Amino acid sequence: MGKFEKKCKREENVKICGLKTENISKNSAGRKRGGLKKGTALLLTAVTAAGILTGCGQSSQTIRMATKPMTEQYIIGSMMKTLIEQDTDLTVEITEGVGGGTANIQPAMEEGEFDFYPEYTGSGWNEVLKEESLYDESMFDQLQAGYEKMDMTWTGMLGFNNTYGLVVASDIAKKYNLKTYSDLAAVSDQLVFGAEYDFFEREDGYDALCDTYGLTFKDTMDLDIGLKYDALAQKEIDVMNIFTTDGQLSTADAVVLEDDKGLYPSYMCGFVVRNEVFEDHPELQQVFDKVENLITDAEMAKMNDQVETEGREPEDVASAFLQEKGLLE
Repeated sequence: MGKFEKKCKREENVKICGLKTENISKNSAGRKRGGLKKGTALLLTAVTAAGILTGCGQSSQTIRMATKPMTEQYIIGSMMKTLIEQDTDLTVEITEGVGGGTANIQPAMEEGEFDFYPEYTGSGWNEVLKEESLYDESMFDQLQAGYEKMDMTWTGMLGFNNTYGLVVASDIAKKYNLKTYSDLAAVSDQLVFGAEYDFFEREDGYDALCDTYGLTFKDTMDLDIGLKYDALAQKEIDVMNIFTTDGQLSTADAVVLEDDKGLYPSYMCGFVVRNEVFEDHPELQQVFDKVENLITDAEMAKMNDQVETEGREPEDVASAFLQEKGLLE
């Protein structure tokens, strides 16, 4: 058994952090879009409710943003707070790390308890609109129309796609000229594939990947989520699954392959805003326009790494990025 092989029970793919308004500290954030264990979800939901209640009776010049418990959402949230408060007379109150993500934020949006939040198109399609098909960006108009029925709008599409992906070690990619998932088919029987337990169990995980692309790997390795990049670097594995904005991806000696048959849905990040907020504050649109296509996958991964690996504060990373893009006055 290789030192990275893992036979113990399933590890969750996310570290859920505590909820933060402005006076509740946050811990490390994870990568998963899914739900929480029941007890944790109930606790965070209760804290969320408490945070929302404190916002009652606030000034009409204050708008409320929620974020999910993910590193990149803390960074994005900080960017928007900075830009909105710089470019308008509005104050932004952030409720960070809402437990359950979409499942708890969307109902609060519908009740008017939050005004906007960063969301992923694929999540909106399946989790909010309850569509069963896999989402791709050709469906954006349908997604927008579905949200309009709830008096909400997608805007400020940031440009990066936090979806599932595959990487191969750079030397392997060069040796076999690998650029797409389909390219793997001819050489997969010579390669070792690594992933966390979840990926081997998911309906759209390992079996779906192999069936879609005709892959037959020489061996597979069940890895702790925190050891995957080490395993790749130390040649324990040749290929592994990722999220395309993983922080460690920014420094890994690896090549992201193209999902040329569109196995995985798109998760482009943008903002869902209640229409009433734009009616009351039309000046907000210029700020959302300013962040259109602002961030690439690689830039988001680099910023995530600066927080998760280097230990920098999300606010500092966000500010430095905006300064680099010439958006701070």
